[in-house]
Amino acid sequence: MYEGLDAIRVERRGSVLWVSMDKEERPNADLTRIFREVNNDPDTRVVVLTGAAEKVFCVGAGGGGHLDNSEAGRNAYWYHGMQLARDVIVSALECEKPIIGRINGHAVGKGCSIALCCDITVMAEEAKIGDTHVKVGLACGDGGSLLWPYIVGPLLARRFLLTGDLLTGREAERIGLVTEAVPRAELDARTDYWAGRLMEGSPSAVTMTKRALSAWIRSQAGEHLDMSLGLETLSFLTEDHREGAAALGERRPPNFTGR
Repeated sequence: MYEGLDAIRVERRGSVLWVSMDKEERPNADLTRIFREVNNDPDTRVVVLTGAAEKVFCVGAGGGGHLDNSEAGRNAYWYHGMQLARDVIVSALECEKPIIGRINGHAVGKGCSIALCCDITVMAEEAKIGDTHVKVGLACGDGGSLLWPYIVGPLLARRFLLTGDLLTGREAERIGLVTEAVPRAELDARTDYWAGRLMEGSPSAVTMTKRALSAWIRSQAGEHLDMSLGLETLSFLTEDHREGAAALGERRPPNFTGR
């Protein structure tokens, strides 16, 4: 169990399984596998999900193989990445063990959606979180439009998803996007605190309560993601996305034209 993983590191600390995402890799496939395998692991009661890099939680988790510059290669990469994007959100929502998101650094784009799938989120105060798809000419398709309204309501979801603005940990706690924001030096202590609290209850009762709490969003996830990832794919084919990606690489404001 948990062998042969390329993009994440797994460490067992008693009944808590720590899962660290590698900054340089794309963790979608490995996370999907972990979230499914942990359901059959009797030795794990709580999962802690964090970033392996000191100040990065996850800033994008796509990855459908190696990207080449041909149109066919680009499209194949995107198509496989969309499948993985759907799988990781669905598997996280269907994970029966409670997940603590230890948001040690920036959680942006798909990294933000992965963080918001967690049941308890402890975030470094100065770290940034947000969904920036619109800033690169993409529709918010890989989880944000499902998770933000569910957590903070439609009004705030519109405000942040339509602008792509980022929030600090302190701001995210204030609007109820994360459980709490703490100084970086306190991240481990607060993560251990919440892991201990989650293990105070009956394992079966905690599992079944999590199922009840997530029943609605799990029932909506598959259909919603099929639709929203389809819209993201349509935006991927636009000139605006090519301009947004180029602007990001060149560190300049994009010049969107609506094409």
